[in-house]
Amino acid sequence: MAEVVNMPKLGFDMAEGVLIRWVAAEGQEIEKGQVLAEIETDKATVEVEASATGTLRKHVIAEGTSVPVGKAIAVIGDPDEDFDLESLIGSLPAEVGEVENLVDEAETAFEALATEAPTPVTDTEFPDGAKASPVARRMAAERGISINTISGSGPGGRIVKRDVEAATTKQTAPPPSFIPEAGERIGDQRTPLTKLRSAIGRRMVQSKQELPHFYVTTEVDAEPMLTMRAQINPALPEGEKLSVNDFIVKATALALREFPNLNASLDGDQIHKHGSINVGIAVAVEDGLLTVVTRDSDLKSLRQLSIETREMVERTRSGKVRPDDIEGSTFTVSNLGMFDVDHFIAIINPPEAAILAIGSVNEAPVVKDGNIVPGKRMKVTLSADHRVTDGAEVAQWLVVFKRYMEQPALLLI
Repeated sequence: MAEVVNMPKLGFDMAEGVLIRWVAAEGQEIEKGQVLAEIETDKATVEVEASATGTLRKHVIAEGTSVPVGKAIAVIGDPDEDFDLESLIGSLPAEVGEVENLVDEAETAFEALATEAPTPVTDTEFPDGAKASPVARRMAAERGISINTISGSGPGGRIVKRDVEAATTKQTAPPPSFIPEAGERIGDQRTPLTKLRSAIGRRMVQSKQELPHFYVTTEVDAEPMLTMRAQINPALPEGEKLSVNDFIVKATALALREFPNLNASLDGDQIHKHGSINVGIAVAVEDGLLTVVTRDSDLKSLRQLSIETREMVERTRSGKVRPDDIEGSTFTVSNLGMFDVDHFIAIINPPEAAILAIGSVNEAPVVKDGNIVPGKRMKVTLSADHRVTDGAEVAQWLVVFKRYMEQPALLLI
């Protein structure tokens, strides 16, 4: 039976995505989990996987089209199966992007015929002296780009939609970084916000305005964890060695098992305590931050967490992220320890109830048995939503988190 593949919802505030490339062709045999297409959201370029095994019967949406969440993008079925597309997925109103593509293609085709005519048309007969389609002119005007500065790739050098998009990419690309010489004046620069940076700004403003944050900080003895890591890593193959963050994620997940109120979100007048503990890990990418999600973090071994996290981070930074990589976190860890940050406070990632901020491990004098000795200390701060929890519960959660970090053998049980 034919099955519809819909635009996935990646994040509670996602409304639409742009289908930027079909990876699988119509008529191609497809296995469940195989990548069908790449879509661009406010956060990242994401690979959409097949939900069933069969033949990719139909591309419902053209490349470059903006698609609302939940709308059909493809149909998978048996190779000889008869199906009525309209009854299967409902009516198909043309998206703005689809209409523009069709108009642009029609104009380009018309222009191709015109170039075969015996009487050539001079550039002076076009507005502004530029040979361009109406769609391309409108897009250039909306984006503040002079149509005369764009090179056309259509027939006879005509400027079409793809040329404006390419020019927009060049215009918005950040200038190459450089270090000015001593005494050299640096001019002002203005760069448009990227989709990712805009999404981050929108969500963080919402979080700070709507969520009553409060913060609790404690200091962790990191020496036992570092000692155990140094003992384990020589026995692991290259590429599977444990990071400090792996210990943090595991300790976080086990502590959340004891305090499910922090593995929660507010849903109207109810607190939704999640059955699964899915720890999100903030990852720095070129234009901002993305959160990759380790699912069932409390049930997995340190080694398994480490391998899965490393694979997701690599996919994220290479632009090949999968929907499951970035969706469904119930609690987030943000670690800036690798940047020599002593202490910081993180903003809660809605709709979660809390986020843990991790600072660097620093050498510090500590008192043991009445003597001052060198130690290794790490500051952590939990930001929490006061509608869901309170200071006493957060403080107790931090006590449990510290116990797991300072007795890391408990993470192996």
